[in-house]
Amino acid sequence: MLLLLLLQSVVVTGLDNGLALTPPMGWLSWERFRCNTDCENDPEFCIGENLFRQMADMIVTGGYKDVGYDTVIIDDCWLDTKRSPEGKLQPDPKRFPSGIPALADYIHKLGLKFGIYEDYGNLTCGGYPGILGHLETDANTFAEWGVDYVKLDGCYSEPSTMDAGYPEFGDNLNKTKRPMVYSCSWPAYQIGNNPNYKSIAQHCNLWRNFDDIYDSWDSVLGIINYYGDDKDGFGKFSGPGHWNDPDMLIIGNYGLSLDQARAQMGMWCMLAAPLIMSADLRTIRPEFKEILLNRNLIKLNQDPLGVQAKRIVKGQNIDVFSRPVMPVYTDKTSVAVAFLNKWTDGTPLKVSFKMTELGMDHPGGYRASEVFTGKDLGSFKPGDVFNGSVNPTGILVVKFSILPSNKYVSHNANDATHSEAKVDVFYPGLTGWKSEL
Repeated sequence: MLLLLLLQSVVVTGLDNGLALTPPMGWLSWERFRCNTDCENDPEFCIGENLFRQMADMIVTGGYKDVGYDTVIIDDCWLDTKRSPEGKLQPDPKRFPSGIPALADYIHKLGLKFGIYEDYGNLTCGGYPGILGHLETDANTFAEWGVDYVKLDGCYSEPSTMDAGYPEFGDNLNKTKRPMVYSCSWPAYQIGNNPNYKSIAQHCNLWRNFDDIYDSWDSVLGIINYYGDDKDGFGKFSGPGHWNDPDMLIIGNYGLSLDQARAQMGMWCMLAAPLIMSADLRTIRPEFKEILLNRNLIKLNQDPLGVQAKRIVKGQNIDVFSRPVMPVYTDKTSVAVAFLNKWTDGTPLKVSFKMTELGMDHPGGYRASEVFTGKDLGSFKPGDVFNGSVNPTGILVVKFSILPSNKYVSHNANDATHSEAKVDVFYPGLTGWKSEL
């Protein structure tokens, strides 16, 4: 019954294109390659057709397609500085000499989808032609080119006009009859002005709602905190067909340690966020590639319930996020829980929770597994205590799979000394066990 109600809600609120029923997955150029248009002096890293062909090749040969990454997306700075004499968008002829349809065809032949960037404004953020005054023409152009995914930014436009403008462009995309995932930046330009998330979820498949991500742990943590606070209540509007987008995965670039990269991937999967990579897949280090290809995490991200995790504990150094996931038994769901360690003092912290204080009260109990490795952690009943360890600026993600009552396996809980606190954290060599609340 719970699953049926969740899926029924999609019919009421979802964008009417039948797309993005799980969070989109793919690759986007912006964070790693920005607006580098100097193909004469920097041909390996400039925004041109060769870069996108090579990344498409890497998605296939590198195994990314096999786990679900299926869309190659051009971000800003692909355009010519002027429209064609007929008023149509056109790419920079030197950097995209074969044209956009040929690039789309190349990507499609690899079994991938093709995405493109534009802006609801007079200009894009990089100063190239925007779509204002050309909404119908540009939607038709994208359809003619074989575009599968459109990212619409919001530079050089008035935020108050977006409530009408973004839906209007979405309608034009739908009228082309070509299925195109619609990624909006609408609420990101209305921060602090009560974005209308009900309308946003009705007209967009996904939407940016906070600052651009940068190649740093501070940036990642700032986004996670914003989602944890959820002051505008946007979390409840996330679900099949319509997703909150905390921005790109920066895993494999320069700013994150291995544990911090694991933390970003873990939290994006907990948040049911689009998994849009932005790294150089030609040279990515194997340990970071392994994180991006982790099938257990991707399965969590793509869970069909599509419920965004909520922060259930905001601690001094440990935050706890929880989300319901499949499988469902009677009226109870399984639960994924993430323990995010914000501490930087150089040693792991132990965490201890009583199951019922995480909301897990099913009499049949739960089978726990560590999501990154798939390691079986045993079975737990509501009165048991779960103990774990989390690295500094790292994460522990545990899936508690619900057990039918007749299949419960007895579990001898570990040290239950601190089972009365909602969250206890052990600080080695300092205060010992301490409640974070």
